[in-house]
Amino acid sequence: MSQMEFNDTQAIYLQIADYICEQVLLEHWSVEERIPSVRDLAALVEVNPNTVVRSYDFLQQRDIIYNKRGLGYFVGSNAPQKIKVYRKERFLEAELPEFFRTLYLLDISLEEIQERYQTFIAETFPTS
Repeated sequence: MSQMEFNDTQAIYLQIADYICEQVLLEHWSVEERIPSVRDLAALVEVNPNTVVRSYDFLQQRDIIYNKRGLGYFVGSNAPQKIKVYRKERFLEAELPEFFRTLYLLDISLEEIQERYQTFIAETFPTS
């Protein structure tokens, strides 16, 4: 990964936490696998190490990662499930109301959304 493209709508440490969560959900980082050190990830995404420390603290509080003293940070055994619960809650409380507002303002029907969603799933995750 090269430098992250940060947006202004969310704190940088939360964007880094989201990146880590995506790596776990995409199975790029497996359960119980060691993740990059604070310094390595900070260099990778080009931020101050203190920002990565905040991201790691945030994820530790949610039992998504844990620290083995002297060895580094590791993906927790239930991390994928905990990530899904956390992100689903955040989506339903923060993003979905804004999505509904946009649908209403642009007069987009739920039927149109459903059709596009089904097309997206078929194209993105074709069945064997």
